[in-house]
Amino acid sequence: MPDYRDLTPAILLKAYSIGIFPMAYGRHSGEFDWIEPPKRGIIPLDGLHISRSLAKAIRQNPFTVTYNQAFPEVMEACASREETWISDDIIRVYTELHRQGFADSIECWDKDGMLVGGLYGVRLHHAFFGESMFSRRTNASKIALYHLVEKLKKEGFMLLDTQFITPHLASLGGIEIPKSEYLALLRKALS
Repeated sequence: MPDYRDLTPAILLKAYSIGIFPMAYGRHSGEFDWIEPPKRGIIPLDGLHISRSLAKAIRQNPFTVTYNQAFPEVMEACASREETWISDDIIRVYTELHRQGFADSIECWDKDGMLVGGLYGVRLHHAFFGESMFSRRTNASKIALYHLVEKLKKEGFMLLDTQFITPHLASLGGIEIPKSEYLALLRKALS
């Protein structure tokens, strides 16, 4: 069983560069495993599916969207689900990764200044590894994802890794690819 004392930003970056990532057994668990799925979820940057209702919500601009203004708060919100793989130690290490410039958050704020949605992930060269998202208002996480994709495209990114595919991600254009295809995309994005 890996030990959290050995989980450092440098080790995390090395893990992502070879296609693996950590997941804890629960919010207050001191244990985690390295995960290497046989199939990997990605969202092609030119393949984000925007439904008519989501396009309307984006045009209405219901939230103020910011970048890297509340990274720890986004992680805490993502970890607040009843079942989570984001432990206190994961939050600590990823927050340090953020301080070093290798992890980003996108936040959605309502008109009262409340954090109502967002996502976070790891950036490495031209790859972004989406870790988790949350939503406290309709469409908040989807709008955060839309802004992430637009930002990644502008910055010349080549890969948006979602790790797994959920029905929610599939509805947004997420697809599942074999590990060998994923690793080829990863190598290209890191070169």
